[in-house]
Amino acid sequence: MKEQDLTPSHENETEPIVELRAEATHDQSEEQIQEEKSDSDSNTDNLKSKTELQEIPDYASMEKHELIQRLKLILESDLDNESKERAESIKVHFYKKHNASIEEYKRVFIKEGGLEEDFHPERDDQEIEIKDLLQQYRDKKAVVQKSFEQQKENNLKQKLLIIDEIKQLISGQESFEKTFHEFRALQKKWKDYGMVPSQSIKHLWENYHHAVEQFYDYSKINRDLRDLDLRKNYEAKIALCENAEKLIEQDSPVKAFNDLQKLHEMWREVGPVDRSLREELWQRFKTISNTINKNQQNFYNGVREEQIYNLQKKTTLCVKVEEIAGKVVKTHQEWNEASKEVLEIQTEWRTIGFAPKKDNNLIYQRFREACDLFFNHKRDFYVEHKDALNENLNIKMALCEKAEELQNSTDWKQTTNELIRIQKKWKSIGNVPRKVSNEIWDRFRKACDHFFERKSEHFGSLDLKQAENLKLKEAIIEKIKEFKLSEDNEENLNTIKQFQKDWSSIGHVPFKNKENIQNDFSKAVNILYDKMNMDSSNLEIQKFKLKIDSILEGKKPEDKLIHERNKLYTRVKQLETDIALWGNNMGFFSLSDKSSSILKEMEEKISQGKKNLGLLKQKIKLIDDLAN
Repeated sequence: MKEQDLTPSHENETEPIVELRAEATHDQSEEQIQEEKSDSDSNTDNLKSKTELQEIPDYASMEKHELIQRLKLILESDLDNESKERAESIKVHFYKKHNASIEEYKRVFIKEGGLEEDFHPERDDQEIEIKDLLQQYRDKKAVVQKSFEQQKENNLKQKLLIIDEIKQLISGQESFEKTFHEFRALQKKWKDYGMVPSQSIKHLWENYHHAVEQFYDYSKINRDLRDLDLRKNYEAKIALCENAEKLIEQDSPVKAFNDLQKLHEMWREVGPVDRSLREELWQRFKTISNTINKNQQNFYNGVREEQIYNLQKKTTLCVKVEEIAGKVVKTHQEWNEASKEVLEIQTEWRTIGFAPKKDNNLIYQRFREACDLFFNHKRDFYVEHKDALNENLNIKMALCEKAEELQNSTDWKQTTNELIRIQKKWKSIGNVPRKVSNEIWDRFRKACDHFFERKSEHFGSLDLKQAENLKLKEAIIEKIKEFKLSEDNEENLNTIKQFQKDWSSIGHVPFKNKENIQNDFSKAVNILYDKMNMDSSNLEIQKFKLKIDSILEGKKPEDKLIHERNKLYTRVKQLETDIALWGNNMGFFSLSDKSSSILKEMEEKISQGKKNLGLLKQKIKLIDDLAN
């Protein structure tokens, strides 16, 4: 894709399909619990950053240098699952800002007449820095993972030794009390060692439970101690059931599910209970587990429905770009309009979430190919039209030479007509290569300005009428200062308009007084406007009309009006972009109490932006009406 780099690394995600299996008794399926948790953690890993975003700092509101500092802090700490989520989120938000910045530079580049294939983004030291930090993170994560796998192998070896030691206790000749304490110590050591390789889980737990059962059979010679142990195990598992039942009240189904897995780990570590109570106790624990699992599954079903909807929206955008890429475009203006439409579609694409995993890469590839096709056609068009740009340059260089020949002429009337003719011809010529566009225009304008400034100075020194005009305008300013506003704003406006009309009917004043007298007039009229009880929008327009009148009274009003219109147009486009961006940013906030005030502020900001946008467009229309 040429116009916009849509980072594909953010387009992939995995949906979990988690099923918590029932176990028949405490002695069965304990090893399955860890297997299920391991599978669940693997499946849900890629979705955590989306479903538990509220637990991660608001990276969307941070600048790129702040995101870099956050990543450095992660590298300075021990890595865990939360570190992974945060690092990925930092990467996503950094490149969203980075790509948006490149897109804006490119948009301005093309708007100023540049060719898309000539655009090359400047070196971004921040991107280089974050790439280096991300590589450091990957290297550190690989080391941590290797260490973790080695630790699991060591845990397996230690737990196998513990099983052998439990078996040896049964055949020992020491007192039962001492043997029982040794058994307790071995159970504690078993708990202290963590996870083992997944392929060894089932066999390991089968051996462990068998050894424990053999010991309890052996311990029947001291039933009181055995019953006491079974009772403690029962009380511990009752507490685990109660804690699991409280998880139903969790707001996040995913967090409830993850917390449940920790309870399952604790359940597994608790020893057996009396056989008559085992099934009832396990059924209670399993029932709440199934409920939490169902809630989590319903949550992910909702995620899948949203992804299907996202696929439909992305398919529609693909069709739009494909239609634009298939059109025959023949002019520079048409290419600009088409490019703007494609860029807007790309902006909308980035606001849409993931599609289903099996479709996500395919729909992205389709969109990328459609965009590439469009910008390839655009590049081919401008390659073919380079000769025309060079021809336009030759014509404008000839006009520059002609204007330079005339810039010192004293034949005021004939030279004025000739330069006006040349200026009109200049406007009729198309674009020139962008790299010399400003240079050639400055050269032409300098020659024209030199002549007209000389002409103004010549006639200014001869026209005594200007001194009389100055006195007349000073008298109008005094009238304005003495004018008393009435209660009728309509009447007040008519009076002010008459002042402006009288002012405009008076000719030029001496050049050295021109700016000051105009400023005094504008200031006096603005004071009247400020005293009137008018809404801010109407007041703004009235003041702008006064500014336009001031421009018309000044030197080179046409150029100044064009300059004023260009400034307004630039502000309109920037404001439209800001409003769209603010609207998109609202999607980053959930509807929680914590974000409601932010959403309200954002809505007020958008409302005010739209109001200001309307005023800017009214001002542009006032200028355009003067040209018609």
